Amino acid sequence: MSVHELETLFQDKVDKEIKIEPKDWMPEKYRKTLIRQISQHAHSEIVGMLPEGNWITRAPSLKRKAALLAKVQDEAGHGLYLYSAAETLGISREEMLEQLHNGTAKYSSIFNYPTLAWADIGAIGWLVDGAAIMNQVPLCRTSFGPYARAMVRVCKEESFHQRQGFEILLTLSKGNEAQQRMAQDAINRWWWPSVMMFGPKDDESPNTLQSMKWKIKRFTNDELRQKFIDVCAEQVKFLGLMLPDADLKWNEERGHYDFGKINWDEFWQVVNGNGPCNKQRLDARRKAHDEGEWVRQAAVAYAEKKKMKATMVAA
Repeated sequence: MSVHELETLFQDKVDKEIKIEPKDWMPEKYRKTLIRQISQHAHSEIVGMLPEGNWITRAPSLKRKAALLAKVQDEAGHGLYLYSAAETLGISREEMLEQLHNGTAKYSSIFNYPTLAWADIGAIGWLVDGAAIMNQVPLCRTSFGPYARAMVRVCKEESFHQRQGFEILLTLSKGNEAQQRMAQDAINRWWWPSVMMFGPKDDESPNTLQSMKWKIKRFTNDELRQKFIDVCAEQVKFLGLMLPDADLKWNEERGHYDFGKINWDEFWQVVNGNGPCNKQRLDARRKAHDEGEWVRQAAVAYAEKKKMKATMVAA
């Protein structure tokens, strides 16, 4: 069967909503696109533990500490699911981590911003995890089976994270004047980076059209960004706070909120490694990886010893 015939059959399966599984034939570009997207998603989950992790010991109550600890633990689990899904495409976890550590692989630009106050944890939950949910719910129907199945659990847990963050901000918004200012300041700093999480504009996103055809993506960057802004513009009213956008207003004709100009120069600066915390985040990841080498070696040695014992018993 020719490559053209295989590509036709492949696209026919995708069009019929039949999941593509790891052992199925797939175009090499489809495989590489998935590896890039899933590994970047996994890296984002792991690096995303860092901005919140340093607030676990400083959370204002035991309840808040326990909830934040559980959330950070969830993010580690999400990374595990996603690395495992990517491995089914023929790339090793070691190779993916090497790409992260040497800077050739990207992760979400949002995690290169600092968490300066407790309210930032609320803003991350509401805005960052809210944007993640907007991005990730459609991925439960993505064409690659392992990725779609991993996303079902990820989205359920991210929904909890989003509600947790909103509840933190809601509590602060009902507090004293200083707490209200803290909540508003956090929203002011995290709003635009969250809007940028959906990636570049559609006309500057080179992979969107092909990913839509292959049903890796179900919506474009700008479609998802607009949905996110529409939702947040209504939710912020319950907080009695404001989104930092003087141009934000309802457009009756479009049936959507109009919004201000995005600072794409800032977006590309952060993506290209020049954000406030890019170096700090990668240094922390490399340090954790190097210091955890003995744990990985011990796990491999234990697995080999267990396998040897099983072989001896079977013999």
